[in-house]
Amino acid sequence: MRLSSLADYAIVLMSAAARKCAAAPLNATLLAAETGVPLPTAQKLVSRLSAAGLLASARGTGGGFRLARPAAAISLADIVEAVEGPIALTTCVDDHRDYCALDHHCTVKPHWSVVNKAVRSALDSVTLVHLSQPAPEFVRVKVPA
Repeated sequence: MRLSSLADYAIVLMSAAARKCAAAPLNATLLAAETGVPLPTAQKLVSRLSAAGLLASARGTGGGFRLARPAAAISLADIVEAVEGPIALTTCVDDHRDYCALDHHCTVKPHWSVVNKAVRSALDSVTLVHLSQPAPEFVRVKVPA
């Protein structure tokens, strides 16, 4: 499983917004410059993230974008779903699709919802607060031979 570049860029933009949002309203140009995301892509993503209720926009002088809710209340799952749609690892767990050639005799199907919930839960447990801070140092663990 791999996130699309668009989802990855949305996460990068939102983490930058979380770091910068308190100072002043943001715009796509500023976010693009801050992150290196191409401006047309940043504009497209700002629009999608606003439509999903993750960014709030204000027009006019002093306008721009702000996080629509606190960074602690916006998860990685929220951002991914804003760009990709509902998280569904297989068609078995996708509410919008109901066809699978193996459906009638698949013994794995009942397990996919458990796996999908675990992945979504993991993504939901990471918030913009986590993503807007420096990454923690990883402790190297020696594996016995």
